[in-house]
Amino acid sequence: MTFKERIINSLIRTAFNIFCRIDKKDLGKIPLQGPAILISNHVSTLEAPLFYVNLRPRKTIAMAKTELFEYFFTGTILSTWKAIPVKRGTVDIRAMKSCFNVLEEGNFLCIAPEGTRSKTGKLLRGKAGTTFFATQKKVPIIPMVHWGITDLKKNARKFKRTKITIKVGRPFYVEKKEGGRISSDDRQKMADEMMYQIAACLPEEYRGYYSNLSKATTNYLTFTD
Repeated sequence: MTFKERIINSLIRTAFNIFCRIDKKDLGKIPLQGPAILISNHVSTLEAPLFYVNLRPRKTIAMAKTELFEYFFTGTILSTWKAIPVKRGTVDIRAMKSCFNVLEEGNFLCIAPEGTRSKTGKLLRGKAGTTFFATQKKVPIIPMVHWGITDLKKNARKFKRTKITIKVGRPFYVEKKEGGRISSDDRQKMADEMMYQIAACLPEEYRGYYSNLSKATTNYLTFTD
């Protein structure tokens, strides 16, 4: 790490330790080296620093909307962490190439399959495009979820520490097992199966669109354990 990165990480880690109690023992299930894709629920802008500082020493790179790079504070942090800027609502070829490079270099790529932040804290339906990297690179996908962070501001006003829980699910590969061209319908079904693995790690009240786990299928998934 660079000196600037060490300072930023230290300050963020200290802030989390002051305001939060983080149950992160499940992170031990994630190997120390990649390549792999980490998929997570997306409810807060604070989850990126939460994951980044607690996943160290794993070299982890995430995507972030380009708008965040326009502000000095968030832009400085994201640039230091080598986050990949993504233009939402377009096919961002440059961002796609950067993501492939992350995996080719043997690192972890963090993706939020919902594509946008859930304002309710409950899961939204996953985006089909999320499956593109998973099917192209044949790397394991590891569900990694969190809850509790949405209470941080409210608890901080009361001088109360917030309990944040991080859970890790079963790793798997995504593929069309019978072979052939992967259609847009296939990709949405893959995304849904990936999201059900995220949902299975969350308490019931946060599962949202994927609350009925009895509907979960694994037709496109191959578990590694």
